[in-house]
This record gives sequence, structure tokens and C-alpha cells, in this order.
Amino acid sequence: MRRFSFSSLFFLLLALCCGWARASMGMVELPAAPGDGPVTVFYPSADAAQPIKRARFTLDVAVQGTPAPGNGRLVIVSHGSGGAPWVHADIARSLVEAGFVVAMPEHKADNYKDDSDPGPDSWTMRPAEVSRAIDAVARDPRFAPLLRLDRVGMYGMSAGGHTALSLAGGRWSPAAFARHCEADLVNDFQSCVGLITRLTGGPLDGIRKWAALLVIRHRFGDDAAPREHIDPRIAAIVAGVPSSADFDMASLAAPRVPLGLITARQDRWLIPRFHSDRVLAACLPRCELIADMPTGGHGSLLSPLPPDLTGLVGDMLNDPPGFDRASLLPEVNRKTTAFFSAHLLP
Repeated sequence: MRRFSFSSLFFLLLALCCGWARASMGMVELPAAPGDGPVTVFYPSADAAQPIKRARFTLDVAVQGTPAPGNGRLVIVSHGSGGAPWVHADIARSLVEAGFVVAMPEHKADNYKDDSDPGPDSWTMRPAEVSRAIDAVARDPRFAPLLRLDRVGMYGMSAGGHTALSLAGGRWSPAAFARHCEADLVNDFQSCVGLITRLTGGPLDGIRKWAALLVIRHRFGDDAAPREHIDPRIAAIVAGVPSSADFDMASLAAPRVPLGLITARQDRWLIPRFHSDRVLAACLPRCELIADMPTGGHGSLLSPLPPDLTGLVGDMLNDPPGFDRASLLPEVNRKTTAFFSAHLLP
């Protein structure tokens, strides 16, 4: 794996003492292109930030602020199922403070406004949506002069982590997803069915398992065509708590670009032994474990975490007991930012 060069360290020190280190975080939404959702962009800005409301979140940003020169590099963030840009505002801020521009595409039919088609259908479309988000930023006259797009970073969490592994050279298929669920439905139930229902240990569990397998086999069991998507502009990738049970692990043994992983031992949505642990077993030492959170759950990388989550979604996303969000998340974001700085800066 590539490590810090002298020039990378110089850029980091420069960010700490001058320039973009004093900039606020700007935010603008690029309008949706035909067939795609909008792209939310965070970036260094010389304009003053102000508190704004987005959904249930208050963000301190300069809306439509004038972009300021940063380090010349772009990082794309791919959200999880039903996700939104706002739950990745803290990693965006860490990257912006280091000089990066951060762009977040809204994945079709698998976002907070429309979650009608998550899973393999969305996973098939997402990598190309990432590529088109790079194109959208490249077309914008505010950002194009400030960026060199020959080396782009990509960060994805959960379903976005699946996207990240695809862009790192991983191959998967809907049929492999179906095979995993047939083999390990009970032990990895939420990975296979999402948040539609859960197993309770009661008399209806048999019906739930029968119905889940019926739908999964019907929709995905016959589609064995491998999915893969390469964008040569993407030069470093981070996958956080990735959905990955359906990948051919041989395709991840030698990632095509530097690949970092973030794992959470208490993840109950994507059980590590079926997902992130298998990726690490396949790719180490040719990938890097950026952070392992022994007390972290599936939602522990969401920052800020959506407030007042209850029911099944709360059980899956709220922090487990003992997780010290206030001290651990800034350190994970710092390490993630350092990974991109090491591999993307001159």
C-alpha cells in the first residue's frame, strides 16, 4: 500500500496553518440530470457558514457559498440504503477541512425520499451513478477550475460500501446474493430482507423465512451475470461496514486501487463474519484496515446519527451500549481523511 509521501505531508501541514483550514464548509445541490438524482456538494468556502435545517438535522454550512481553492481533489460519497447526504456531514467536514471537495449522489429508488427498490437492483445501478456524479461536478463551472479529476477518491457506507467494493474491482451477482440468503438466511436475516420484518422466535418466523426466500429466489436467483464497473478516475476507495456477502472474494484479493476498510464488531444488520470479515480475509495485506470499532454498530459511521430512531430501524442503527461516539468518530474520520490524503495528493 502507498504511504504518506513528503509532498502529502506538506499539503496536510499547509492545510493546518493557512488557506482552506480557515475556510467554512460550503454546500450546494447540483440539479438532477435525466434519470439521476441531485448531487450534493460540500467544499471549502470563504463565505460565512450559518445554521440551516435539512430534514431532522441542523448543519453549519455556507449554502451556495463561493468555492475557495482547496487541494484540487474530489471524493465521492455513496450513502447507504434509504440514506441522505446529511448523515455523512461529519466525514464531509473532515475532508473539506483537509481541502477536498466532497460530492454525494442521491441513489435512485434507494434514498430517504424514495426507498422503493433497495438491494441488488440498486447495487447494479450505483457504480455508474458514482461515475455520473464525477461528470456532474466536472461540468459545473464553479468546481471544474479547482479540481484535477485524474485521481478521485470514493467512500461508501453499508450499501454504499457495496458500491465501493464494486469500484475497487469486485464482482458480484444477484444470484450470489440469493445463494447467500438460502444458506444463511437465519443468521444474516436483516442483510437479506432489510427492515421489512425481523425474526422474533415466535410461531410466525417460519412464514417470514418462507416468504423471504420465495421473493429472493423469484427476483434474483436466476441472474448470475457478474456485475462490475471500473472508473479509471477513481484512485482510492474506502468501504465502511460494507454489504459484501454476494461478492466473488477472489475478485477482491488484489484491489485495483488502494482500498481501506472500516468495520464494526457489533453490527447486527451486516454481520461482520458474512461481510466485512470476508473482505478483509480476501484482500489483506493488499488492503488496509483503517479502523475496527469493537463497540460500534451498523449505524455508528452515520455522523450525525438520525435522532429518536425506534423499532427495528433503531435496533439496527442506534449506537450499542458502550460506544463512545464523541471520541471515536472524530478519530475514524481523521484516519479516513489521512488515507485519502496519502493516496490522492501529489
